[in-house]
Amino acid sequence: MLTVDLDRLDIGPGMRLLDLGCGEGRHAHGACFGHDVFCVGLDLDRNSLVTARKGLGEIAKANTAIARRLSVLQGHGQWLPFRDDAFDVVICSEVLEHIHDYVPVLREIVRVLKPNGRLAFSVPRAWPERICWRLSPGYRNSPGGHVRIFDASALEAEVERQGLHCVRRHGAHALHAPFWWLKCAFWNRREDHWLVRAYHRFLVWEMTARPRLVRMLEACANPVMGKSVVLCFQKEARR
Repeated sequence: MLTVDLDRLDIGPGMRLLDLGCGEGRHAHGACFGHDVFCVGLDLDRNSLVTARKGLGEIAKANTAIARRLSVLQGHGQWLPFRDDAFDVVICSEVLEHIHDYVPVLREIVRVLKPNGRLAFSVPRAWPERICWRLSPGYRNSPGGHVRIFDASALEAEVERQGLHCVRRHGAHALHAPFWWLKCAFWNRREDHWLVRAYHRFLVWEMTARPRLVRMLEACANPVMGKSVVLCFQKEARR
């Protein structure tokens, strides 16, 4: 389940891609399978990286060529262990809302991104996120959880102050917003409440069966109620 639409990032063969805050590696894995790129997934959470490395091992069994183009490592977004202008594309999906001081992360991303390189952020859309916060104190107070609600336009302006310009914005996962509202409404029983389990089964069916009508309805709803907002930027070329 990819939040960032990789096909909108003009990814070409041989490019280097950084998945910052890669978690269990979904965007990193997706980039290597769908594009002939060299990809690095970086995350601070060790347990997520263990899962990402297991996924890499499974990829190696199926396709050693793809596995050689993908690596994962532990690191912090405020001190990226890469040289300047190291990557053609950077993805930072569902990460910034977890960070108290996120501007240094933006600066590091700009540093490692090549001139004319592409950057994609995704953050939770503000109004569905506010509903989650109001429905459940447990949701907003979970360890390692969300520390802020982003206004997408304000985030866009902050990134542009770092020397990038926004080229595209799109929503994602409209069907997931009601799922999280249900989880928050029944927070103490969110894993076993029948409504939560029923909606989860629906989401799994939608992602595996990919019914055209349901996907069309979600595409229509994404600009308004997509659980995530994706902002795509391009770094200005040096003069």
